[in-house]
Amino acid sequence: MKRKVVGLVMAVMMTAGMLSGCGSQTEEKNEVAQETKKEDSDLSNTLVYAGESEDTINPILNNHDELPSIIFSGLMKYDEKGAPIEDLAESYEYDEANMTYTFHLRDGVKWHDGKDFTAKDVVFTYDLLTKDESLTASITSNYEDIKEVTAEDDLTVKIVMADYNAAMLDNFTIGILPEHLLKGEDINTTSFNQKPVGTGRYKFVSWDTAGGSITLEKNDEYYDKVPNIDRLIYKTVSVESTKATMLQSGEADLAWLNAKYADEFRDNDAYTNYDFKTADYRSVACDFRTDFWKENKDSVGVLNYAIDKQAIVDSVLNGHGFVAYSPIQINSYGGNEEADIYSYDLDKFAEEMDKLGWKKGDDGIYERNGQKFSFSIQVRDYEEERVDIENIVSQQLKKAGVELKVQLVTKFDWESGYNGFLAGYATPFDADGLYKQFVTDASENTMRYSDEKVDEFLKEGRHAKSEEERKDAYHKFEVAYAENPGQILIAYLDGNYVSIKGVEGLDTARTLGHHAVGVMWNIEDWTISR
Repeated sequence: MKRKVVGLVMAVMMTAGMLSGCGSQTEEKNEVAQETKKEDSDLSNTLVYAGESEDTINPILNNHDELPSIIFSGLMKYDEKGAPIEDLAESYEYDEANMTYTFHLRDGVKWHDGKDFTAKDVVFTYDLLTKDESLTASITSNYEDIKEVTAEDDLTVKIVMADYNAAMLDNFTIGILPEHLLKGEDINTTSFNQKPVGTGRYKFVSWDTAGGSITLEKNDEYYDKVPNIDRLIYKTVSVESTKATMLQSGEADLAWLNAKYADEFRDNDAYTNYDFKTADYRSVACDFRTDFWKENKDSVGVLNYAIDKQAIVDSVLNGHGFVAYSPIQINSYGGNEEADIYSYDLDKFAEEMDKLGWKKGDDGIYERNGQKFSFSIQVRDYEEERVDIENIVSQQLKKAGVELKVQLVTKFDWESGYNGFLAGYATPFDADGLYKQFVTDASENTMRYSDEKVDEFLKEGRHAKSEEERKDAYHKFEVAYAENPGQILIAYLDGNYVSIKGVEGLDTARTLGHHAVGVMWNIEDWTISR
């Protein structure tokens, strides 16, 4: 290994204790800790993964989705190319005339507690997503076209649509929940969210909140290929540098690292670097609930001229990514070059600011209507890569005459009046994933962005029946969004994973999602040797 890594790791050793565990169970902490210690004593066929901080493992509430994807199963799942195929559903038919899906379920599937999986569980899950008005899930807009879900018998489910939705097979990949454990529970607060029971490849064992680890073991009764690796210990880690430290010290076998840390492990025979493509991009997301952006929405796009995005890709990302101009560049429906309407051009920036009525004040900061072009963005202090991006953006904007104040926070505070945040979003599969983020009042549109053309084209893309029509709709969306953006797109990131040499089987064929989630899509094929 480069000698630099040793110095880097030693420099961050003080952060090694800053592992943050999430969850609500505290009454059995000592017992759980003892159990985890016993489990950790035999690591011969155990994978220790330095993952994300978590507070829930419920698939309809968890945005990271790595653990839910291996604990739970959906009617469908994604193959290596990101196409939906049958999972809990053995087969299905779609009746176009009646807009009805009929799913024939696998026989003999068991929940991890030994109970039978049936069609009632499917009905229960989709009723939650479509009828529970108290549900705080960000994905509910994906299911708004569902009219009715019924169990014809224990192994047959019918889902009637109110309107055709081209992305429904993708949406049917959501993990199914057990009715017998959750009926009558508040899904937002139930203890099940920290003690999940699924039907997937791995089953939950324990969550040691004090030690910051979640333990899973393989499901020997899994209906498909049983994993080779017996146990997975998922370390809940907040601090980016800590993950590099854990790999170097032997505390972790695998981690997603930011580009700079990942590069420190290259050319070292003790480690393997895996470089995935992702749909994960970084942006300065504007909060249109705040007065500043309500009054200055017309001035979001022009900021793109003042930011040297390629310089950020080269420096912060070490070249592991590319400049972003569209939310769906990485997607087969996206990449319309007609939406690439901004370049780094300070003269053009000044010209456009003048057209918008902004004039520089004595302090060099633009003003309009008695208001300075000054806004604040919150960034989580432990996300080093995002902090670096935002600091450079702030410096570049200051040079151009705009004041961006970087506010470092440990946890996002959505009620303190910050004008936005350094965001990450991803649409790794069907482009309809954009709908919930950008359509007016959609379930994940937390920044309250709204544009009539954007709404129109995303709805067209969702309901169009031909691939050609859908691609045309999304290309129109890209242009409309570029002309009236709700965020300043910066860059798409590669997903840089590092493992010890003994971990084998990771497959980089699939494009990963937000936070490079999805690396475990083929975990049943992985092996580990020490």
